[in-house]
Amino acid sequence: MGRVFNFSAGPSQLPESVLKIAASEMLDYHGCGQSIMEMSHRSKVYDDIIKECESLLRTVMQIPDNYKVLFLQGGASSQFAMVPMNLMTKNGKADYVLTGVWAKKAYKEASRYGKCRVVASSEDQNFNYIPKLKKEDFDPEADYVHICMNNTIYGTWYNEIPDTGDVPLVADVSSCILSRPIDVSKFGVLYAGAQKNMAPAGVTVVIIREDLVGHAMDITPTMFNYQTHVDAKSMFNTPPCYCIYIMKLVLEWIQNEVGGIKKMETRNMKKQKVMYDFLNDSPFFNPTVPAKEDRSWMNAPFTMVKPELEEQFLKEAEYYGFYNLKGHRSVGGFRASIYNAMPIEGVEELVFFMDEFQRRNAPELCQDL
Repeated sequence: MGRVFNFSAGPSQLPESVLKIAASEMLDYHGCGQSIMEMSHRSKVYDDIIKECESLLRTVMQIPDNYKVLFLQGGASSQFAMVPMNLMTKNGKADYVLTGVWAKKAYKEASRYGKCRVVASSEDQNFNYIPKLKKEDFDPEADYVHICMNNTIYGTWYNEIPDTGDVPLVADVSSCILSRPIDVSKFGVLYAGAQKNMAPAGVTVVIIREDLVGHAMDITPTMFNYQTHVDAKSMFNTPPCYCIYIMKLVLEWIQNEVGGIKKMETRNMKKQKVMYDFLNDSPFFNPTVPAKEDRSWMNAPFTMVKPELEEQFLKEAEYYGFYNLKGHRSVGGFRASIYNAMPIEGVEELVFFMDEFQRRNAPELCQDL
């Protein structure tokens, strides 16, 4: 079997050129006679890799100098505890906006360490929209405000960054990082698991404004204290070496092949337009997020008017090379995750297949197409 179009919500597909480079360097990285997986993280060779990865991330995202970049482990879920342990230490309270499962989990975990308030929630409509918020909605005495920027399961994202005034904004950007430019200076902390747009599962990136480091609760474990990893330059313990190496290759791909993050934004804009234009016009498939401005560019969930054909659709899709389209159980239907590495051809071919499927299975609905 050849390469398929992998629409998985994560781990997602990686750029093919990155995989080819990684394969060519697997046994012998740049003549050192070792694989990245085998070498010491204290070696000069690996030290150059992790430093270059950070430098590339700073360049691609235009991260200001007063922000620290950390490569950690434990997934984005570990940040649900690390954020409050390190930030909820002044007034002992924080504001949370609930737009999906992961935002709820972050809120629940943080509530163990202080007083957390739900500013707004879209759970009343199964998280199919982003609440509209004003600066006045947030508590000026909160130690931080937390949002999940892109909601993988439900296919929503923040088209506009909430104005939280002087309260630091913390965002889980796991499934949208590197997809378009983001003004890092508007955030106190950005964190992301790598397995959507950056690298294989195993490394978590934290970008934190340096004035927010060094205030951890006394109960904070050493490994959960941001200061620990800032002081050690992400080398307090053995980092996820291979994942960081792949991230470096992905960042090189964005810079050199794609042409930078603005070009990536243009590429992603085209892909989501192909996907949503089809769903908007289809009499057979329906997007699950009604408000166009709330629709994620990364994850497009949809249903069909004949749910009894869902298994047939998935079976035929795999036959033609479209994998992992089954929707999350809390939404049902289908989900096409079109992260950075998904080429526009993959979206175009999926839409062509969907159009052909609806014409075969609901000709009475497609007469005017």
